[in-house]
Amino acid sequence: MSVEQDVLVSVVVVTYNSANEIVMCLQSLGLELQGDISQIIVVDNDSSDKTRNFVSAVADSETGVELLCNDQNLGFTRALNQGLKRCRGQYILILNPDTCLRPSCLSTLRQALDAHKNVGVVAPQLLNPDETVQPSCRRFPRRQDLIWELSGLSRVFAKSRQFNHWRMGDFDHLSSRAVDQPQGACLFFSKAVLDEVGLWDEQFPMFFSDVDWCLRVKNSGYGTYFESAAKVGHMRGASVFKYRTRMLWTSHRSFYHYFVKHKQSFVLVNELFGVILWLVCLVRICVVPFEQLARNRRNR
Repeated sequence: MSVEQDVLVSVVVVTYNSANEIVMCLQSLGLELQGDISQIIVVDNDSSDKTRNFVSAVADSETGVELLCNDQNLGFTRALNQGLKRCRGQYILILNPDTCLRPSCLSTLRQALDAHKNVGVVAPQLLNPDETVQPSCRRFPRRQDLIWELSGLSRVFAKSRQFNHWRMGDFDHLSSRAVDQPQGACLFFSKAVLDEVGLWDEQFPMFFSDVDWCLRVKNSGYGTYFESAAKVGHMRGASVFKYRTRMLWTSHRSFYHYFVKHKQSFVLVNELFGVILWLVCLVRICVVPFEQLARNRRNR
């Protein structure tokens, strides 16, 4: 039997200055993968902290950990594709470095994927550091959802299917069900699905590449499933808040490109929403220093 056939699970983790998170992530992976022939690919986007040192210390053939080092930050999606191209496993797990798998998470995800033959992707329930449930599933965004977001109606009517449709405010994330798009912090799928759907779209450097890929999964005839019995701890925003201004710009730009790619009708409406997104982004960037000041005061 070939090496490619022997590997059960391939894991791809993209890091960038993730020294504070990556050790716990890899430890939880090691516990979950015990007994399975696995491949853990860490793609580092030119970290300047000790991320590479920590990963190098455990990278060898016995642990199955491979470290790919980029000499510049290529963005999340390009780095992810580097890892996906090297995957040899029957199953693939995409994992953020600020995650920690709870016991039996991987086996539960695999059982859910195998049990639902029309499902192409399975995602776990994400937990905050205080063990409360972290809402992680969304419906594919519509143009009107942007209006509800900017008007504040999505927050006023947080549990409304109409006004908080995109963020699934009407779903408590306590039960398993079919969903449009789980957060890309942890996604489990088969190599066969990746081969059919293809790599992630690199026009989305970080944000909305998961939304775009899940929509392509759906358009290929597969469903996406949220499995509440599988648990993963997630330090939401651990990476984003380090580089808040850059992330705001990237997220708003990618939101616009998503509409351009998938909402072909009424092109002028897309351009109008693009202008609105740029303006909102500028306002939010101006607020960043005040947010940081308030955060520092809370942490004192």
